[in-house]
Amino acid sequence: MTADGVEALYPFLYATEGDADTVLRDVARSTREKVAETDGLRAAVVARDGARMQACATALAASFRAGGRLLAFGNGGSSTDANDVVNLFVAPPEGSRPLAALALTADVAVVTALANDVGFDVVFARQIAAWGRTGDVAFAVSTSGGSENVLRGLEEAKGRGLVTVGLAGYDGGRMAAAGTVDHLFVVPSPSVHRIQEAQTTVYHLLWALTQQAL
Repeated sequence: MTADGVEALYPFLYATEGDADTVLRDVARSTREKVAETDGLRAAVVARDGARMQACATALAASFRAGGRLLAFGNGGSSTDANDVVNLFVAPPEGSRPLAALALTADVAVVTALANDVGFDVVFARQIAAWGRTGDVAFAVSTSGGSENVLRGLEEAKGRGLVTVGLAGYDGGRMAAAGTVDHLFVVPSPSVHRIQEAQTTVYHLLWALTQQAL
């Protein structure tokens, strides 16, 4: 990222005044602006996709009722979000029903073996081929919607009869065009930070709606 790009994100770091109060005011203003942007984005996505979230949760609940499990995956920060999705379903707040879920990024030995011996593009597809059963859920998280290994994972899942759920940013990227996602939720923002923050809201809502459906 260029200096101009960093300065646009964090202008308070480039303050020319040495006054600490001025810097703190800039930090507070920048934070408020980012929070407002994220809140607006979350509200817009929920307003647009609320009915589809309910339909997705109904499909997830049907899968869990039938003994299915959720397989979540993604790269980088989206890998962390995929792990959080699994933790939410497996170890929910007290009073909620635990549900079977597995993070395909959690086993470093498996991921690195597949990446080293076969290729990084198949680290999720191969695991879905091994673990996935008809009626299970493949839950893909991506900011770009264009990660090759995520797309191959969804393709493998679709071919094996899994329910496919995708979270993407920007305009949905290749994930939106692939035709392999039954339930796709796109966060329309050019900022990776805002996309990931809004995606967190989406999967928490899907979890809550699934709990209600069950």
